[in-house]
Amino acid sequence: MNKRKLSLVAISASLLTGQSLAAGFQLNSQSATGIGRAFSGDAVIADNASVLSRNPAAMAMFDRKALSLGLTYADVDVTIKDVSALGGTIQYGSEPDAADNKVIPNIYYIHPINDSFAVGVGAFSNFGTGTDISSMNNSGASVTPVDLMGNTEVVTSNLNASVSYRINQQFSIGAGVDLIYGEGKLKRSGQITPNPQSQATLVDVDADGWALGGIVGATYEINDKNRLGMSYRISPTFKADGKVEYQTQNYDEIHIPLPNIFQIAGYHELSPSWAIHYTAQHTSWGDFEHITVTGSNPDATVKSYQWKNSWLFSVGGTYTINQNWTARAGYMHDKGVVDEISSLSIPDSDRNWYTAGASYHLNKNSSIDFGIALVRGKDVEVLENSEVLEGADLPISTVVGHTRSDAIYYSMQYSHLF
Repeated sequence: MNKRKLSLVAISASLLTGQSLAAGFQLNSQSATGIGRAFSGDAVIADNASVLSRNPAAMAMFDRKALSLGLTYADVDVTIKDVSALGGTIQYGSEPDAADNKVIPNIYYIHPINDSFAVGVGAFSNFGTGTDISSMNNSGASVTPVDLMGNTEVVTSNLNASVSYRINQQFSIGAGVDLIYGEGKLKRSGQITPNPQSQATLVDVDADGWALGGIVGATYEINDKNRLGMSYRISPTFKADGKVEYQTQNYDEIHIPLPNIFQIAGYHELSPSWAIHYTAQHTSWGDFEHITVTGSNPDATVKSYQWKNSWLFSVGGTYTINQNWTARAGYMHDKGVVDEISSLSIPDSDRNWYTAGASYHLNKNSSIDFGIALVRGKDVEVLENSEVLEGADLPISTVVGHTRSDAIYYSMQYSHLF
């Protein structure tokens, strides 16, 4: 077996293992108000400073300084079960709790300069993942697909600075720069040969790095009760620097292409109490084709995917109960990205979001916002080829498993106008 090829496959699978409970490894957790309405209309509602994460042009609708501080807890339930090879004759077992729960913070500040310009800064996350399926490497089988199983934690943070410009009473535009920091810790180890038995650590990585992206947006205010917004986020190829070891092979940098995100949104106030809103979002996961590594050894393509571009659609409503309370609810359908090649490392599927939320207005300038989302995926059968099994000269190197990804999001934020 080509040991170098094996080590690279293990590295790439490790970096992207897990579920963030959106298409691919994308996060939807930027605000409590957004979660409560399934992010419908979030690029144009502008009821607090968190709109900065979706559309910088919407800052033009603020005539006062605005601050939002939030925290989301994601109770993630990823199940990987009945993993086997050779038509079920080799059993690796199941992992009923494959994903780590996550706490995801965010902060936003918008500062109007005059009637035309506003600036803003924010810190949030668009991508992240984490799982541990290393227990299946201890199934007692003579050889295990170590390259497909292991422990992974990847965290990304997006630091954004944006500016908006009001062209006239209806039109506004905006642009921003994203400085993205990410870090990952991962390990792949287990039994890699049947005879003689050999226990090995294929990968032990601690890497981090920075990347630069951006966002542009626009809003059209039909009147004070109806408005439309759109934005386009340009994502970079992320580079993680660190020491990646496999026997005598060392690589210093892993390159992971991130997708671009386009969305359109609308908001319509039907009465003083009721409003409806909606979003359509396209993510270019088709750009996520290859993961490569560079360093002291020749550059190499470590993993190829055949993902497809993905859409999500959401709709929601807001009801103003009284001067103290506002309620909201929403529904989102999020399309999966896996096409012909499925993977245990990313058990993706279509998902449905059922959400609700509320705001309690402490006074005319401050509110505490709550959001909850029930995310439900589908049962998926995964067929994935293992380089380890292939190298062990087994007649069939395909691993079969069944996966499902669900979650509950709990979110809270404080918003204030100065």
